[in-house]
Amino acid sequence: MDIRAPEQQYNPYRVYTREEWARLRDDTPMTLEPGEFDRLRSLHDRLDLKEVEDIYLPLSRLLSIYVDAMQRLYYAERQFLNIRDRKVPYIIGVAGSVAVGKSTTARVLQALLARWSPRPKVDLITTDGFLYPKALLERQGILQKKGFPESYDLPLLLSFLSDIKSGRRHVRSPVYSHLTYDIVPNEWAEIDQPDILIVEGVNVLQTGKLPRDGKAVPVVSDFFDFSVYIDADEAALRQWYIKRFLALRDTAFTNPKSYFNRYALLSDDEATATATAIWERTNLANLEDNILPTRPRATLILKKGADHAVESVALRRL
Repeated sequence: MDIRAPEQQYNPYRVYTREEWARLRDDTPMTLEPGEFDRLRSLHDRLDLKEVEDIYLPLSRLLSIYVDAMQRLYYAERQFLNIRDRKVPYIIGVAGSVAVGKSTTARVLQALLARWSPRPKVDLITTDGFLYPKALLERQGILQKKGFPESYDLPLLLSFLSDIKSGRRHVRSPVYSHLTYDIVPNEWAEIDQPDILIVEGVNVLQTGKLPRDGKAVPVVSDFFDFSVYIDADEAALRQWYIKRFLALRDTAFTNPKSYFNRYALLSDDEATATATAIWERTNLANLEDNILPTRPRATLILKKGADHAVESVALRRL
């Protein structure tokens, strides 16, 4: 995997094969039970004992080093500035395309990190909750661009992350329903001073335009201490999306309350054609224009093969 631009000689990443990365696990213990894999795995994603041992346990070990170093830095800075003690959470971003397996990675990391000694508090949110309500997207004519940067209430998300990073208590996050394809009115998830917060979303590594006057323009990743980008070839992503769409047609879409209930009676050929059209119109465009360009901003890149298994790992040099 080469993350360099064509004219760039220096590669900012160290790239490891799966076998090289697996050896970095060292003595990191397996803390997941076999029965947990199904709960943590997203639809049609890959998660088995081998994947956790080879990929996620070495990553857990690496993160323990990063978190410990950052906590010591926070403490030293507070001592230097002579400010009162406050809890500063470590924030990890998880980015990548639709259907690449972000949710699986985020949930596995949450489960593993929460079992470190002495049992840190690890919370997980997705940026889906910060999408604008469906009615507003329809009024603005961008419902088909749901998931694009402009479909998110960025000021609300930045305010949320600022409150979390400031150590505030009982910070509320909006709740999103994949059934209704919309924000749930008057429902909130509460995040209360976690030790670690994982933030998962397609565009969490997005940047904004630089201001000409030099004024601060915060972006979501400003609040991250570590970020993971999950990568895969477009052909594999397309196949995974179509496969997931066909599976949902026979399950979640059959619910009369589902926003996508109209797809439940499609034949295999019709469903495949519909999923392909949605992929090309929305998800592929978002991938090419907004998501993939942020890949070089990640601390670590997990590159998946067509079978959903991670084939290589790229870690940004310090």
